[in-house]
Amino acid sequence: GYTWNHALFPDPPAFLQFLHSLDLKTSLNLHPAEGVHAHEEKYPQMAAAVGIDTASKQPVAFEPTDPAFALAYLEHLHHPQEADGVDFWWMDWQQGNPSPLPGLNLLWWINHLHFYDSGRDGFKRPFLFSRWGGLGNHRYPIGFSGDTIITWYSLAFQPYFTATAANVGYGWWSHDIGGHFNGIQDAELYARWVQFGVFSPILRLHSTNDPFLERRPWGYDAETFRVTRTAMQLRHALIPYIYTMAWRDHTRGIPLVQPMYQLWPDLEQAYACPNQYAFGSELIAAPYITPCDPDTRLSRQVVWLPDGDWFGFFDGDAYPGNAHYAFYGGLDEIPLFARAGAIVPLAPLSGENGVTNPTSLILHIFPGANNHFELYEDDGETTGYLKGDYALTPFQLKWGGNHLTFHIEPVKGQSGCTPPIREYTLVFHNLQEPEEVTLDIEGGSPTAPEYDPASHQLILSGLHLRPDEGLIVRMQTSQPSLAYTQPQIRLRVEKLLAAFRLGNKARGTIAHQADSWISDPVQLAAYQVTLTRSQLRALLEVTTQAGVEHITNAGEELVILWNSHANTSLRYLLSSEKKGYPRPQEHFHWQREQIPPFKVFRPAQDFSDHTTLLQVDYFDLLRIVRTWNTEGPYPHAESGMY
Repeated sequence: GYTWNHALFPDPPAFLQFLHSLDLKTSLNLHPAEGVHAHEEKYPQMAAAVGIDTASKQPVAFEPTDPAFALAYLEHLHHPQEADGVDFWWMDWQQGNPSPLPGLNLLWWINHLHFYDSGRDGFKRPFLFSRWGGLGNHRYPIGFSGDTIITWYSLAFQPYFTATAANVGYGWWSHDIGGHFNGIQDAELYARWVQFGVFSPILRLHSTNDPFLERRPWGYDAETFRVTRTAMQLRHALIPYIYTMAWRDHTRGIPLVQPMYQLWPDLEQAYACPNQYAFGSELIAAPYITPCDPDTRLSRQVVWLPDGDWFGFFDGDAYPGNAHYAFYGGLDEIPLFARAGAIVPLAPLSGENGVTNPTSLILHIFPGANNHFELYEDDGETTGYLKGDYALTPFQLKWGGNHLTFHIEPVKGQSGCTPPIREYTLVFHNLQEPEEVTLDIEGGSPTAPEYDPASHQLILSGLHLRPDEGLIVRMQTSQPSLAYTQPQIRLRVEKLLAAFRLGNKARGTIAHQADSWISDPVQLAAYQVTLTRSQLRALLEVTTQAGVEHITNAGEELVILWNSHANTSLRYLLSSEKKGYPRPQEHFHWQREQIPPFKVFRPAQDFSDHTTLLQVDYFDLLRIVRTWNTEGPYPHAESGMY
């Protein structure tokens, strides 16, 4: 309905003004297909507009193809609410209702009406939010995928779904983060869903009206609250980067979230990693979408990193590209990777609301390649950007191996869109300690560079610039390269051991001998009784950079083998038999060979009409077996680790 419940909201305009005082925007959720009934405050005006006698109390049917209804619908039901403080509308109408005009989708039509009506003054930037209305409907609203069941399976499908939407240009997707209904309430699932939401086009927590469903971070235990609050503050800090990617999408048609095959279309690997995606021009995200293992007490995610150097955004670990990795992480970790040369502008982490252009920026800069990044800013609300009322701040990284130059150039365009003075903090990741650092700055004296040998970060803080000022940072070393690209295998192993559900004495012994068995993983045979299968698998995957992954949640079943170091001791066995032939031996396939750097099986194609066994051996320490039986009316697959 369109009438406030005054027992709950005695003064709606004051309530909306209060929300605005907190730097919050307000949207109201609409189900306009219900029409307007006699109990509504605006019923008399609506009835008169379409010629209904108010004394009859006959409902005013929803008929947006009738010009008289459409005009009254906007002028009487919506414009007064906007005057009171409603900022935009959420079209949550059940699409698919028949239209009097053949071929017209009514959800499309009301999105069209609301979009242009919201910009009717020629000043405010049109904006609305809508349920899925079919391909092409993203011409007008930000979309959302509808009600999801609260399960890990629903969460696991969403990275694939969201990235795939970029294939039809539907870049600004929203999901019911946390799930909508049914399923089982689970704090870990909720936290992981929020983390995925951070690296989604739109982050929107939502559920059905159920007293047992909680979407407020503070409604959970202290650890879940800490993790989700940090994630949501990270999302807020990412706004300068995300908003710049929105400008890129507007001007170049490149969505914020892209599947890997859009960027690497000639590589088979790019079509076999549905749980990861490019998040803007600088990052790859692969949020955890499965629960933690009870023995490792960590979640697992397999990620393919394309050619080139890559760096863990949060931990700074280095990962050579053209390789697969199995990542294990605790509840407060999100797999996120920056490409060589990446420049990522963030606002400071804070609990503030609002999206004003920040007075402080933290620039995260990664070594290894040249790069140019232009930060886009405007007033966030008006159509002034169409007339050029926006600002671009260029950042330039020139990489020379044993030296680099980083340049913040003066603002181009409308400097009034940026703060009169902005404070910059430059965080240079994965650097050897430079022997010389020089700084040319027009805006005062910064603090001295701080180098942390543990994190391999060099930080320059206290840099204050007016829009017409710039700065240049130069650094160099006599070593072959400034970049620190040594993979931290020992630290990864120690992290695993620290998390394992494992006796302290055994943990200490295994850790003490780590250097030995990292170089020769066969030595882990001594701990086969102590370690569980999932613990042994984690240690072997991290040390050998080889493994097998079975994905069943991305629209297609995939089995991926990888052996990034081409270890000749890692082998797989594939046997397949086709039934129903007079000479079965002619239809039996058997092969045992070294695991290649990359191989993908698609059981629906490769194992069709066969009974198939796939067995992967890690030095005879761990055997992972997967069998498919496609014979009969009920094909099935089974797996196990031995």
